[in-house]
Amino acid sequence: MSWLGKMIGGTIGFALGGPIGAVAGAAFGHTFVDKREQAYLESRPGLDHTQSSQEEAQLVFFTAAFSMLAKICKADGRVHEKEISVIQTFMEDQLHLDATSRQTAQNIFRQALNSSEGFDAFALQFYSVFRTQPHIIELMMDILLRVSTADGRISDTEEAMLMDASRIFRMSPHDFDRIRSKYEKQTNRYYAVLKCDETASDEEIKKQYRKLVVEYHPDKIESKGLPEEFVQFATDKFKEIQEAYDVIKKERGL
Repeated sequence: MSWLGKMIGGTIGFALGGPIGAVAGAAFGHTFVDKREQAYLESRPGLDHTQSSQEEAQLVFFTAAFSMLAKICKADGRVHEKEISVIQTFMEDQLHLDATSRQTAQNIFRQALNSSEGFDAFALQFYSVFRTQPHIIELMMDILLRVSTADGRISDTEEAMLMDASRIFRMSPHDFDRIRSKYEKQTNRYYAVLKCDETASDEEIKKQYRKLVVEYHPDKIESKGLPEEFVQFATDKFKEIQEAYDVIKKERGL
């Protein structure tokens, strides 16, 4: 059974506090154990701490993604129908969520909309869990930019939130612009996907491709705390890397 099924069935609980814990608790109808009880939980015999930690990371990613998207959609004071449509399309066409997962995501989205916590609070808690996994952080930024640009423009308030995220995630301006360029312009898109520019040598291109194929292989990402509901997104990114390399190989005659 997936972490989501266990959460819905009430068969697992986490020592998860902060805004993500509050939103997840309200969305699932659970009361999460306070962080102060973490030491007690870890001292109990017979617990599978590795599995629990993995499932908690999956919960954090899933909840943080839809909470931050909710805050971005509400950036101008209210949520527009077009923004709701973009989120629905993202859930169905890019994440391929089933009906149960979509309902859970919608519950999290609504809870986050009504939360008194700001965007930064969710971003900070997400980063505190995944700060040693830059590829997972980049996936999250990719999600935020993909949805933010889906309606053809980024408002000033959305821009401010995205810049806050890049700062909190300790992402360099170059890396932020590289991801953004995938969705706002077509020039150098394939080089942006491979995290390099047109001045890179053939060997540098090959080396970077091999590195990214290993880092973004769906099996590896899933093992690092990415929820199974987001594995398809990772798989699409993996395919995107392969496509970019194929195009550049053809252009350069490699």
